[in-house]
Amino acid sequence: MKIAIVGSGISGLTSAYLLSRRHDITVFEAGGRIGGHTHTIDVTVEGQRYAVDTGFIVFNDWTYPNFIRLLGQIGVPFKPTEMSFSVCAPEENVEYNGNNLNSLFAQRSNILSPGFWGMLRDILRFNRQAPLDLQEQRISAQMTLGEYLQAGNYGPRFIRHYIVPMGAAIWSMPLADVLEFPLQFFVRFFKNHGLLSVNNRPQWCVIEGGSSRYIEPLTRSFRQQIRLNCPVHKVERTLEGVVIHSADGREHFDKVIFACHSDQALALLEDPSLAEQQILGAMTYADNDVALHTDTRLLPDRPLAWASWNYRLDASTHKPAAVTYAMNILQGIDSATTFCVSLNQTAIINPLKILARYTYAHPQYSLAAVAAQARWEELHGARHTYYCGAYWASGFHEDGVVSALRVAQAFGETL
Repeated sequence: MKIAIVGSGISGLTSAYLLSRRHDITVFEAGGRIGGHTHTIDVTVEGQRYAVDTGFIVFNDWTYPNFIRLLGQIGVPFKPTEMSFSVCAPEENVEYNGNNLNSLFAQRSNILSPGFWGMLRDILRFNRQAPLDLQEQRISAQMTLGEYLQAGNYGPRFIRHYIVPMGAAIWSMPLADVLEFPLQFFVRFFKNHGLLSVNNRPQWCVIEGGSSRYIEPLTRSFRQQIRLNCPVHKVERTLEGVVIHSADGREHFDKVIFACHSDQALALLEDPSLAEQQILGAMTYADNDVALHTDTRLLPDRPLAWASWNYRLDASTHKPAAVTYAMNILQGIDSATTFCVSLNQTAIINPLKILARYTYAHPQYSLAAVAAQARWEELHGARHTYYCGAYWASGFHEDGVVSALRVAQAFGETL
């Protein structure tokens, strides 16, 4: 069969890898590079070259089984990393890093702070109670995180300095939107990723030499079928197949796989069905301004409080997520220079220390979006059209792979 694949992120590349075995595939990529959110930058500092990730960075041995299997199949090595989280609120003179007891009290005055101890008690209570409420079906499908926290009388310190910034960091969304997050989805994700346990946690890993290392071996078998700088303008469906209108003209294919964001796919359809409008239209996205830099002022004041992920709080709850990834910790980079990747904080970075800047869009989750996810079968193969992307689940690399496997299965292909 002749199959068009629109988009070259992990979903599109996994689909192409599997389907190119027996089908004539063409991958359309609007930009000048492949990989989507997998984007490793080579930077040189004082004569030394470093490969620093700016998009996809980490995965773990609990919840990424298919991605890990894919890496094994294409022979890409990976190594363990430290996964830790800090919160810094300069205006409130608060900072901590939850990695260990010493870093938790990096700000020694927290030892004598009743509010801080109250937050720790609430963390333990939430970790114990939320999965129990989920298991015993005491959480309704319509309940939000904010409603649950209010009903459980959780303290403001726990909400403001822990659970909300952590959710904002994970899903790259404003603090206020985290409180509107579907509770079942939130608790299930935290439980599956070991975030509700102090000791029993998965091993987080990174790819040796940067995430982009998997792209060349993954695409080796179909590299000639990828068209860069070839945006698709419109997709027409007929009884026989599909017509792709792209920068290369008008071409007929038997099937089309949309491996781009759901809102992009909807915009490309010449005549979307009502189901396509309802389902794809329910998934929204937010752009995040990402800067790779060496300005350590965006990390907590105390180096002991520096974590893999560092959330910076200010008075606003409606601004986009403000998180900084400490890349030396995450990627195990051995350098006297501290490399940081910051979301939505470019205005406060020393411009002389910015090495690169990008925009990445992330799915935003709501009750409507989760309801739309459950309707995927309505679109699966209808009118010669398939949809894959991390937006069908939690928005992460494993979800992209799983959605591609689901599409490939319709054509009789598996890992």
